[in-house]
Amino acid sequence: MTVQLSNLEHLPNYQITERLDVVYGSTVRSKHVGKDLFAGLKNIVGGELTAYTELLEESRQEAIDRMIVKAEALGADAVVGLRFSTSSIAQGASELFVYGTAVKVAPISQQQYQNPPSDGYNHSNQNVSTQTQVTPDDLPRFNPFG
Repeated sequence: MTVQLSNLEHLPNYQITERLDVVYGSTVRSKHVGKDLFAGLKNIVGGELTAYTELLEESRQEAIDRMIVKAEALGADAVVGLRFSTSSIAQGASELFVYGTAVKVAPISQQQYQNPPSDGYNHSNQNVSTQTQVTPDDLPRFNPFG
């Protein structure tokens, strides 16, 4: 199973069985001088700065990949509460930081529970039991922050 990612505090259709640790990944990138000159010209006429868009996409993917390596090292099935952050490190250089909580999960199955009759008699030959469907909304939610 590959590490699944969720920006929610849970992973839909899964129950969190164990909280492992906070995991993160980051990368610091600087602008290319040639791309920076082209972006300056593009800034005059307007439009998308595709060189920067590509740079940010590469940075996001690299940071996510680094975070996943740390989650896999912990034996995690998923990372929940995924968040991104950016900061300026120096002129022309920025850090992209991604973090979340590494967890172990188990699929939620549609279990059926049978309630035994409460009259004290053995009703093994009678089909008197009540069946209840358990939905993901009925299960307790995991709070990765405490």
